[in-house]
Amino acid sequence: MAKVELKQPVIDEIKEAITDAKSLVVVDYRGLTVEQDTRLRKELRQADINYKVYKNTMIHFAIQGTDFEQIKNELAGPTAIAISKTDATVAARIITKFAKEAKKLEVKSGVVEGKYYDAEGIKAIGSIPAREELLSRLLGSMQSPITNFARVIKQVAEQKEQAEAS
Repeated sequence: MAKVELKQPVIDEIKEAITDAKSLVVVDYRGLTVEQDTRLRKELRQADINYKVYKNTMIHFAIQGTDFEQIKNELAGPTAIAISKTDATVAARIITKFAKEAKKLEVKSGVVEGKYYDAEGIKAIGSIPAREELLSRLLGSMQSPITNFARVIKQVAEQKEQAEAS
């Protein structure tokens, strides 16, 4: 069997993983301990993120003609990719958080919703709170004035009742 025939299933696997993906983050995992790598993989798996180490040439062939082709310049040295099909920012958020404690994990770049971001861009995206947290903050900020208004109205009503009773 020719080498190309052996590599094609891997390329197809990557292509399938990036089909309909919302984001892809490229990292250099060199220097992580086995324990750190296991924890990172577990965290990513729990968030429904496909995290895997592939040969750079395989990734290069698989991303040709896709939005993710923009990362091709980052495919050097040990490379792992984290692919998210559900939440566009969750991979960046988990990897950025993990990289703060595991200094050896290096964020190279990524593509989020079709737009290329360098390492600093991915770190900035990673610092954005989750959608649910942002929605709860919004709801809380909307409820606060209404609650305060209700308290004032109640106090006015109570003062009026006291004035009438006197």
